[in-house]
Amino acid sequence: MKKTLMVAALSGVFATAAHAQSSVTLYGLIDAGITYTNNQHGHSNWQETTGSVNGSRFGLRGSEDLGGGLKAIFTLENGFGINDGTLKQNSRIFGRQAFVGLASDQYGAVTLGRQYDSVVDYLAPLALTGTQYGGTQFAHPFDNDNLNNSFRIDNSIKYTSANYGGFKFGGLYGFSNQADGFSNNRAYSLGASYNYGGLNVGAGYLQLNSNGATSAAAAFNSGGAVSGDNTFFAGRQRTFGAGANYAFGPATVGLVYTQTNLSSLAGIGAGASGQTGGIGFTGGQGARFQNIEANARYALTPALSIAGSYTYTKGSLVGQHDHWNQFNLQTDYALSKRTDVYLQGEYQQANQNAIVDADINGLAASNNNKQIAVTAGLRHRF
Repeated sequence: MKKTLMVAALSGVFATAAHAQSSVTLYGLIDAGITYTNNQHGHSNWQETTGSVNGSRFGLRGSEDLGGGLKAIFTLENGFGINDGTLKQNSRIFGRQAFVGLASDQYGAVTLGRQYDSVVDYLAPLALTGTQYGGTQFAHPFDNDNLNNSFRIDNSIKYTSANYGGFKFGGLYGFSNQADGFSNNRAYSLGASYNYGGLNVGAGYLQLNSNGATSAAAAFNSGGAVSGDNTFFAGRQRTFGAGANYAFGPATVGLVYTQTNLSSLAGIGAGASGQTGGIGFTGGQGARFQNIEANARYALTPALSIAGSYTYTKGSLVGQHDHWNQFNLQTDYALSKRTDVYLQGEYQQANQNAIVDADINGLAASNNNKQIAVTAGLRHRF
């Protein structure tokens, strides 16, 4: 009888110890606001918006200690609209992230699933569109460089290094999952960043391949690396860039350059263009976007901050040269560690007779070359 009680007690101790080595965390962010836009398809508009800065989400993040500095990790992250409760990321249950893998304190992590590319991981944090200081509506036209995470990479395997004295690097490969089309809708990317004192630098490269089809419907197979939330429909997309931030006292200043080259461009997706059904192009010509963003932010007090950026974009779409100028400004006040309120505005101007009208990311497009938007919003993290 005593042996039985001892075994039961020891079993309970070991179960408790094993449980202590594993963890699962529920987390999330809710971003809701009221936005005024001076021109959406020719009309002014007041609307309730979701994710004007950061997309609303909730997720589960977990790990299990396997010993020897090795652990199993996973993340399942949902994206939704707080204004109507609908799923985002083309109605996926875990559209923001969904991956599982192994992580080592010494060698880094290998994960598989639906994941961010290296441009998002290493370069986006240096641009205001990739942070809490600007986000969705601060994105470069059509989010052409994906710094605002307009799409993720499905069917991907990803390596993320450990932190070696401030230096980190990684890479990703997204499978086409097509037996007779290995290169049809595959993706790969590489990136690195370095932090020393107040200096942060980063660079990234992303390439998406399709079968070179010249129609939007055929440009990507439905089960490959990118499906349903494409920014562009093109035979091939190459995006690369680099940037740097420097923090001194309560101020941070930064500069980011990106370029996206497209071959056989067939269209811009509805989510990226602000146009119902998107924008289609004929002739299979190429396109290019070059973006230069200068940004700064300043903590006026521990609770109150101000941030702003200017982006110049030079584009070449199906034989026509266009350019965009966008000015952004945000002020944010923290009510607590988890809750803040913000007021931000954007002004975008394209050149006269641009092939695409002014189009602030996340909103319906203007019917001319100018657009202004102002949002008052509330964010809560849990």
